[in-house]
Amino acid sequence: MASLAGSSLSLASFKPSLVPASRISKVKSISFSPRFPSLRSQPRRLRVSCAAKPETVKKVSEIVKKQLALPEDSSVNGESKFAALGADSLDTVEIVMGLEEAFGITVEEESAQSIATVQDAADLIEKLVEKKKAA
Repeated sequence: MASLAGSSLSLASFKPSLVPASRISKVKSISFSPRFPSLRSQPRRLRVSCAAKPETVKKVSEIVKKQLALPEDSSVNGESKFAALGADSLDTVEIVMGLEEAFGITVEEESAQSIATVQDAADLIEKLVEKKKAA
C-alpha cells in the first residue's frame, strides 16, 4: 500500500509476499522522498491556453478598447479581464458582436459565456477561424 504525505511517497507497508519471488527478493520497505511540486496542497486553477497569435490578441485588445471607450493609453493585454475593464454583461455582448464582425465568425452563446479575458476571446476566435477554413 502506498501513502503520500506532504512531498514524500512511502511504500512502507509493501508486502513482498504479494509479488512473485522471481521479481523481488528480500524487500522490506521502499521509500521515495523527491519533491513533487505539482502535488502541492494549495488549490490551483487549471488554465489551458491555446496561446493565440500575438496579432490576434492585439486586434482583440483594440476591439475591446473601442467597445468600452477606453483611453488610447490604457493597458489591455491577454490577461485583461472584461469585468476588471468595467464591462458589464451588455458590454460583453457588444464586444462579442464586434469580434464576430471583425473576424467574420459566429460565436455560439455557450462559447460566448466562457469568455472572461482577452486571451479567452483570442483563443476562441482562432479556433473558430480554423474551423471555418476547414469547412
